[in-house]
This record gives sequence, structure tokens and C-alpha cells, in this order.
Amino acid sequence: MTPLDALRRFLQGESLEGYALKMPPPAATLIGFHPIEVDEGRAVFRLEARRDKHGNPMGTLHGGILCDVADAAMGTACVTLLGEGESFTTLELRMNFFRPVFDATLEARATVVHRGKSMVYLECDVVTVPEGKLVAKSSSTCLVLRGPEAKGR
Repeated sequence: MTPLDALRRFLQGESLEGYALKMPPPAATLIGFHPIEVDEGRAVFRLEARRDKHGNPMGTLHGGILCDVADAAMGTACVTLLGEGESFTTLELRMNFFRPVFDATLEARATVVHRGKSMVYLECDVVTVPEGKLVAKSSSTCLVLRGPEAKGR
């Protein structure tokens, strides 16, 4: 089963117990975001952002929360292109913030822009739903791992 097949099964409510892909990942459970769409080279995650749960000292959404949900969406989009036995690691993550968030439904919409043999470049827009206002934009570069590297050896 490819990682994309596993993600599609997860979104249909099937368990991935026994499969290498851990869904939902612990960080997603802790923060409260979840995938709502996956396709080849794409992933969309949703977060119900609340200042009493995700806020910073100023009462707006903490920027690290936006980074987490964007990183998860981009990582998942990267995973959709991997074959069996492949994994990846993030080499670089960049985040630009455009407006404060207080209480809002957010979507992190990630897309693979370029897939090489060993590198993947992705971009992600974080927007309010249903208004579609751009809150933040992120980009990431990932390194594809194979063989012993993919297993952490």
C-alpha cells in the first residue's frame, strides 16, 4: 500500500494500525487539526482556531500553531508522492504572516511545486473558511529518504 492509499483509507475512516504511517499524528491530536483532503501532491488540513486554546499573550493565534498546521499539510502533500519504503525529512521551513487570527476556522492548503529525485519543494496557503482570507503563506523543502535512511538507521 502506498502512503497516498493509506491516507485515502484514513480519510474514509479506516484504521491504519500496523502501517508505518501514524494517523492522526500526536501533534495533530494535541493541537486539534486534521486532514480533510489528500490527493497526489496536495493536502488540506483544517483547524478550529480558538484564542482560549491556541492564543499567545496578546490574545491572537500563536504563530507556532500556524507553522504546525502548515508543516503538517506540506508534509502530507510530500508523503502522497512517496513510494513504499520511502520517507522524508524537512530541510527548510519558511512562514510569512499577513493578518492576526482570533477565533476562526482555518485551512492549510498545501501543494507540491517541484518534485525531484531527492528533493521536494512545497508551498502552503493558510486561509480563513469560508471567507478565503489569506492569513499566512509557508514554503518547505524536503529531502526524500530511501533504504536504511528511511528507517532511521
